[in-house]
Amino acid sequence: MSIPGKDREKADLALLIGSGAGEILRSALMNMGQPAVIRGWEVHSIHHRPGAGVTAGYSVTLDRILPNGAHMRVEEYLCASTARLSHPNTPGLVYVSKGDSTFSVWRYPADPELPALFLACSPEHMSALLGMPVSVELMSYRPTRRAVVRVRAANSVSYAKVARPPQVESLAKRHIMLSRAGIPAPPVLIHDVRGLLVIGAANGIPLSTAISRGMGRNAAPLLGSLTALLNALPREALSLSHRPAWADRSTHYAHAAGTALPEERARCEAVAHGIHELLASSDPGPLVPVHGDFYEANIFVSHDSSRVTGIIDVDSLGPGHRVDDWACLLGHMSVLPHLAPDSYPYVQDDLPIWRDACEHAVDPVALCARTAGVVLSLVAGAKRVDGAEWIDDALGRLSTAEAWLERAYRHR
Repeated sequence: MSIPGKDREKADLALLIGSGAGEILRSALMNMGQPAVIRGWEVHSIHHRPGAGVTAGYSVTLDRILPNGAHMRVEEYLCASTARLSHPNTPGLVYVSKGDSTFSVWRYPADPELPALFLACSPEHMSALLGMPVSVELMSYRPTRRAVVRVRAANSVSYAKVARPPQVESLAKRHIMLSRAGIPAPPVLIHDVRGLLVIGAANGIPLSTAISRGMGRNAAPLLGSLTALLNALPREALSLSHRPAWADRSTHYAHAAGTALPEERARCEAVAHGIHELLASSDPGPLVPVHGDFYEANIFVSHDSSRVTGIIDVDSLGPGHRVDDWACLLGHMSVLPHLAPDSYPYVQDDLPIWRDACEHAVDPVALCARTAGVVLSLVAGAKRVDGAEWIDDALGRLSTAEAWLERAYRHR
């Protein structure tokens, strides 16, 4: 008997993080035709997109068997996924079946959906593309989705963004659009049609650093600068594709949160239900150009925290509601004390200043309900696979989503 979709994903997730993953890795290496003996492996990352599959990344220590019979100890990174691939016949990609599931397995950087990843991760290739000697450092990697590589030259730093080729085309278009409008987004240095975009570095310091230090009396001026930047986003961005806000997908995120915290599934679903109810009775405001992922990691500010100096990760630039940019900012900021309490001692002082100002700028019911949706989307992301404690963080995020929802009801 086949297992229903949600239960299937739960079973796949348990298999990929359990001892059975070793068998998948051994079978995959055998199918790759390169004899090796696994000496050790550990789960490095898990990427679960409910309804779209589960992908795990593994750090693997193995002895590769050479033609003369000798063994050579190597460290490799392998990925196993149940996600549907658009390039299922990519060289080096193998398939392993276990039970009712089939897993695609590949060696990094030969990601079947990111054909330019090998370019970005190669100092030789990047040096040739940029016309100068460079070193590369992988900053983030979401298998089949995207990667970011820091590229260092003698006197400069740039960033290589890797995604599926159509997505990189779309991202390049957005960067160029913002640069023409005078918005401080990093300039495009290289656009490779294989799915690689090299951009300059943003000026200033990450907003997360300013929040960690505490913004004090500069909190209000900085919010004014952020408002001016959002108001200056080019009108032509309204012609770009519209992406649903986090609150619009609260049922999806409630499922993901409930999967991470099965004992709290009812609470997660209750938050999603409340968000949907309030979305139907609140005013999101007019359709305007929005950043679409407006939070502390994607915003750069001056060293004195008084003004915005740059924005990055503009993939979601397009038509939307201003309230969702503010909800993204407030929602992410409100979970920082759960993520790293010792690093963000001033959030309780600075957040109310921004919250109260935003509640006067947009419908407060819409703002708080949509902020609850953002926070709900962050609950599942607290889960760790490296053995570190994460339950308190996840529960703190869920409680914060509930608090935002309660505040929305009080405003109604």
